[in-house]
Amino acid sequence: MDLTFVFPCLNESRTIALCIDAVRRSLEADPALKYEIVVADNGSTDDSRRIAADHGARVVPVSQRGYGAALRGGIEAAEGRYVMFADADGTYCYEHSLELYRTTSKADADMGIASRMKGVIEAGAMPPLHRHLGTPVLTTLINLLFKGRLSDCNSGFRCLKKTAYDTWGIRASGMEFASELLIKALKHKASTVEIPSGLRPPPVERTPHLRTWRDGMRHLLFILSERPRLFELVGMLTIVITTLLQGVAAFTGPVKVAGLNIFDVHSQVLLLLASLVGTQVYMLAAAMFLQRSEQPRALTRRLIEMDEGVLFFQLVTLMGAIGLVIGWIVLQWARSNFAGLNYANSLIVWMHFLAVPSMIAFGMLGVHILRKGRMG
Repeated sequence: MDLTFVFPCLNESRTIALCIDAVRRSLEADPALKYEIVVADNGSTDDSRRIAADHGARVVPVSQRGYGAALRGGIEAAEGRYVMFADADGTYCYEHSLELYRTTSKADADMGIASRMKGVIEAGAMPPLHRHLGTPVLTTLINLLFKGRLSDCNSGFRCLKKTAYDTWGIRASGMEFASELLIKALKHKASTVEIPSGLRPPPVERTPHLRTWRDGMRHLLFILSERPRLFELVGMLTIVITTLLQGVAAFTGPVKVAGLNIFDVHSQVLLLLASLVGTQVYMLAAAMFLQRSEQPRALTRRLIEMDEGVLFFQLVTLMGAIGLVIGWIVLQWARSNFAGLNYANSLIVWMHFLAVPSMIAFGMLGVHILRKGRMG
């Protein structure tokens, strides 16, 4: 079998027939091409399965719910050397199926993409938010982080070399399947090609499965989760720079530079806030390393693999230091007959140099708990 065309399907009885027929007309233009059409049914309660079978498709039931789960089930059941897929809502240019297959196979590429952004997007086919913000932003982010040269990361019309796909370890069950497929392909140095295609409005009234903000956020989170070293670097740099500047502020006190007053209480509070955000970003990266094959830098690795006894004494020491600072403040307050105190500058410095290590220690406590859970 040269090609398997997979349609993910959940209650698509009004459009599944026209989609199957359109793909068949395109592929039958090459009499030598051996192909099959698979409908990966995700629990339809309408006549989708019967209609698909009546139109010559092989129906594969997929019990796990979700767009990605349906496609994974359909691809796993495919018998073709190449697997092509597209949504079954009637919006894609299915007449480009043969062109997409020929372009991908002729280049011996691992993935071919029918780019909507390079083709004609008809009026009403794509919401302006998706067309001018969502897809361009996510595509640019993937290109920057994973050295891609893509024009449409959200196209649901693609062709894959099955042997390459099997090595990528795709796991997503939801709409983020589209992003995972691209990112894993790029991380495996897969070869990709694109053809201009387009998008049409659905031929009938239909409730879309896509939920803009939820699915957009899932795409974004997955993209970022595949680059924990970026979070690690940003977090580390933020912590180091803000801590050094806080140390300078403690040493010099308020100073005037180019007519600006810096290193006073307001600057110190902003440095403290930035350092806490940087610490959270760094700890997020440490947690992500537990789920990814990417290796952390030496310092992070030592923290993740730290002996639990050392971690315990660090926590006790930091909590003791915080207790001493609180006790000192209460003592000074009592000595002033509980009047106002003027220790803001020095107190912010103490907060900075205690809060950051404490957040790292407690964050590592959580990482160690997650790590033990994975190992046990």
